[in-house]
Amino acid sequence: MTGRLTGRKTMITGSDSGIGQATAIEFAREGADVVVHYLHDHAGANHTKAEVEKAGRRAVVVQGDISVEHQVEAMFDEALAEFGTLDVLMNDAGVDASGIPVADLDTETWDRAIRTNLYGMFFCARRFIRHRREQGGHGKMINVTSIHQEVARAGGADYDASKGGMLELAKSIALEVAPMHMNVNNIGPGMVLTPFNQRAIDDPAYLEEQVQSIPWKRAAEPQEIARLAVFLASDDADYVTGSTYFMDGGLMQNQGQGA
Repeated sequence: MTGRLTGRKTMITGSDSGIGQATAIEFAREGADVVVHYLHDHAGANHTKAEVEKAGRRAVVVQGDISVEHQVEAMFDEALAEFGTLDVLMNDAGVDASGIPVADLDTETWDRAIRTNLYGMFFCARRFIRHRREQGGHGKMINVTSIHQEVARAGGADYDASKGGMLELAKSIALEVAPMHMNVNNIGPGMVLTPFNQRAIDDPAYLEEQVQSIPWKRAAEPQEIARLAVFLASDDADYVTGSTYFMDGGLMQNQGQGA
């Protein structure tokens, strides 16, 4: 590893599994300390913590529901009490699509996606911006959106709308914080082998069927997303802001063909 994040204090929501967990480990290997966040999977969060510490870096575990404002505030209070500052925020925690058509979609299910994915990003981003402003500016914010910020699906209205909202929220924030030299960027994954896609992990035939619309004919591994996050959290990305980086094996080029 190159030590691109040496000494950085980072917070990754949803780092008890999947992309968030892989990113926490990569950040640590690049020299960062990590606030590991979880909602339900305490064992997963502790595993992430152990891997960060194995890389020789500090880790602290915080728990909270990002859709609830006061819980987000408590998460940040705890993180700042431990680390003193935060240089990087990665908004990764979220929920998947319900699969329910709009005509049958109840308000509670709709709210679950919007409040977790969009409000959760808003609550975390707002607190992080306020902190960085108090610190004199700078900082990196990375938001895990999806190809579905642009590619819609039947049955995915709740999730797709939340991810589209995250896209525009990130672009607005990027403009607002540019004078303080903070960077705000999105990573838009396609199919990634995480618990979000557990069926693809468990069923090789299903996975083979799903990857046919991907030009590279495979799904991504979480570590591939994590390595892009390292770049966006590093000084190498100082002049990059307001952008979405799609990691999808070319799937966005097949819009409407199974995406």
